[in-house]
Amino acid sequence: MKRKALFSLAIVTLLLSSCGRDESGQLIGVQDRPSWTGINPYGMVYVPSGTLTIGQSDQDVFTTHSQRPKAISISGFFMDDTEITNNEYREMVYWVRDSIAHLMMDDVYEDELTGATRIDWEYELDYQDETLEDMFYQGDMRMDEFERSMDMSQLQYTYKWIDWQKAAHNPDVVRTSLLNEETVEVYPDTLVWIRDFAYSYNEPFTRNYFWHPAFDDYPVVGIDWKQARAFAHWRTKIWNAFRGEEPNTEEFRLPTETEWEWAARGGRAIAPYPWGGYYIRNAKGCLLANFKPGRGNYPEDGGFYTVKADAYFPNDYGLYNMSGNVSEWTETSYHPNAYSLMHDLNPDVKYDAKDDDPEAWKRKVIRGGSWKDISYYCQTGTRNWEYQDTNKSYVGFRCALTFLGRSINDF
Repeated sequence: MKRKALFSLAIVTLLLSSCGRDESGQLIGVQDRPSWTGINPYGMVYVPSGTLTIGQSDQDVFTTHSQRPKAISISGFFMDDTEITNNEYREMVYWVRDSIAHLMMDDVYEDELTGATRIDWEYELDYQDETLEDMFYQGDMRMDEFERSMDMSQLQYTYKWIDWQKAAHNPDVVRTSLLNEETVEVYPDTLVWIRDFAYSYNEPFTRNYFWHPAFDDYPVVGIDWKQARAFAHWRTKIWNAFRGEEPNTEEFRLPTETEWEWAARGGRAIAPYPWGGYYIRNAKGCLLANFKPGRGNYPEDGGFYTVKADAYFPNDYGLYNMSGNVSEWTETSYHPNAYSLMHDLNPDVKYDAKDDDPEAWKRKVIRGGSWKDISYYCQTGTRNWEYQDTNKSYVGFRCALTFLGRSINDF
């Protein structure tokens, strides 16, 4: 027994003197940690931490009382300076299209470290190859024998995410029950331009808005809430692949409703609009955002439908079109009395609505108003909602990314 005790003591001593620990016995922390100098994602601006009073900044004309004033604090984050554009979203569509084609062509290899099958992106794709013929409409699905149009319903993106709320409230839960898998069709619903407006000629936008180069820098529309979340996951995947062995950042995501309002105000307390004033025109009488300034009047502000994502002046944080152009999805579930329920520290209300849930449970907050809305919906404090599984010609999105640290000035 004495010999065993001495042997155990020797093992403990050996462990204490290894693993890169300081020989002097001082507490210096683990020394082989990776360095971290912070990030500055392209196309995003930093929104600092702060305190604000959320809620209606002007008269609640509908007397809904769904945005009662509440003082809250928001931690810093990055946000896209514009809404996600057609050309930016098209990058995901192309990635999904090409990944499916590579798998059909068997352009894969086995990862030596993990044994996983991975796509070899070095191979060049030829979409004229007969192996890829099943990606295109066949037979009577074609308008004529010479048409070669791709079946966009095949472009699906599958990803997994963790239910952190479930994990936090059930410590004994099995990890597999926390993993959720989602498969989403990534192609925008271009038919929204016809569906959203009865007895209105918008077919040219259905045919051209997402694909024509004239609209490359316009905000993508026809994207439902789940597609917007899938884009954020894909964007994280691409970002992490680029950074390699550096520590993973937080994931790109949709902003919460309160983050969106804090960013839209641009540091101006109780500002009814992102530019700070109480009016929708400047001193020269020019309209300051893309919305519907009068009954039947769409073009007076310079935009008949949507406009380029960086049109008009940005707010004091450098964010464009936080009012007007397109309404924007947030991460937050819509509940009329949510402000009275949620915490005052990074508040948010989440609910992952299932397909068979009641319709009211599928409501998600949209903010900012759009090109077809009156100015009331462009106010920074006005709440609105859409069903998470609906696509609209006036709803887009932008991404957020939580900042890791107290302030960007610390780096």
